[in-house]
Amino acid sequence: MDVRIQFLGGAGTVTGSKYLVQHNGDALLVDCGLFQGYKALRLRNRNPLPIVPGQIRAVVLTHAHIDHSGHLPLLVREGFHGKIWCTAGTRDLCEILLPDSAHLQEEDAAFANRHGFSRHSPALPLYTVDDAMRALRHLRAQPLYQPFEPIPGWRVQFFGAGHILGAASVLITVGGRRLLFSGDLGRVDDTLMFPPDPPPAADVVVVESTYGNRLHPAGNLIDELAPLLARVAARGGTAVIPVFAVGRAQAVMHAIDQLKRQQRLPRSLPVYLDSPMAMQATALLADHPGEHRLSAAQVHHMAHGVQAARTPDESKAIARHHGPKVILAGSGMATGGRVLHHLKLYLGDHRHMVILTGYQAPGTRGDALQRGAPTVRIHGQDWAVQAEVALLQTASAHADADGLMAWLRAIPGEPRRVFVTHGEADAADTLRGRIERELHRPALVPEHGSTWAV
Repeated sequence: MDVRIQFLGGAGTVTGSKYLVQHNGDALLVDCGLFQGYKALRLRNRNPLPIVPGQIRAVVLTHAHIDHSGHLPLLVREGFHGKIWCTAGTRDLCEILLPDSAHLQEEDAAFANRHGFSRHSPALPLYTVDDAMRALRHLRAQPLYQPFEPIPGWRVQFFGAGHILGAASVLITVGGRRLLFSGDLGRVDDTLMFPPDPPPAADVVVVESTYGNRLHPAGNLIDELAPLLARVAARGGTAVIPVFAVGRAQAVMHAIDQLKRQQRLPRSLPVYLDSPMAMQATALLADHPGEHRLSAAQVHHMAHGVQAARTPDESKAIARHHGPKVILAGSGMATGGRVLHHLKLYLGDHRHMVILTGYQAPGTRGDALQRGAPTVRIHGQDWAVQAEVALLQTASAHADADGLMAWLRAIPGEPRRVFVTHGEADAADTLRGRIERELHRPALVPEHGSTWAV
């Protein structure tokens, strides 16, 4: 039987990554992410998979971000009983991210039911914290480079991908084919993570294309952030920074710590970290020395340079601090979480500022803010946008188009085919064109749900 790949997510969009690999009656899922952004995409989260979850023998995760791991509690609840293989860093982050994702969904459903703005009665979460905890029991950690067999006769290896703690590219050898899944690739010049490892030889490559049509500008996060925070502080305003709890929060915290040490920001400027998940993710950096660029001292200074809001009451108390301040809160695209409450407080005043920290998926509130929407809808109500909105260009943890091409160019030999995924339509197709023109390799952008023999 041929080796086949079915694209159940991350095809034509930057979320929901799921790649079903089948051979000789066995099935393995690479990544198991949630769809985010437009409602039409989010509705896919409730659609059944084209395979009974109990027939999937194993899952292999590239990394812990919710668009790659967030469907796991549903998969387990619906009958998956195999092992979920990942690196130790990914395991540790999933233990933070999956229960938090479930908690946010439970909170949002409860809020919708209290205030009656859901179209469903009652509003139900996609999955619960109990579902997430059951999924975590299936996780199995595996070191980089060390081959293992999640299914007899299927050989898998992890290679470092940069991006965030634990992120990996995945090489699967099965049925005489070598399939390489890039996962999300990091930047060579990332402030936190090491560059991606050189890729191994492969017959078939599945490569992400988040920034497939863009290049990162020159400069760095510290220099870009400095004038924005100085400006909002000078006018006595509040900077609300929606952050991803893993990666982006730590990069911004480190940048602010450096700015204060360089006396480019007042040491007295209060910085609040309103994300228990980001606090836990920051602590993990200390637990994984040698897997990132920061020293133990840098991790310590970064963590102690913010005032942590652990409880809802501590989160609400931030508003009682009058005067300039910085608030870091999840989520990074303002799709949910505590940042929504801060946006409701500060969006309507021109003294304040919202600083978006990177790519905003179409259909998210972050995307609406980036595009200059006069209002954004939060908890069933429209809120006027009077605050200044800025988009950081240097905070991305993804390789840009040239970085993706450099990684592809470094693959030994001649892959027979390259599938371009995990990108919006223009980004994916632009990268596909470059692969064909510059590398002279067959490349295509698969459609959602399509199956290919490889």
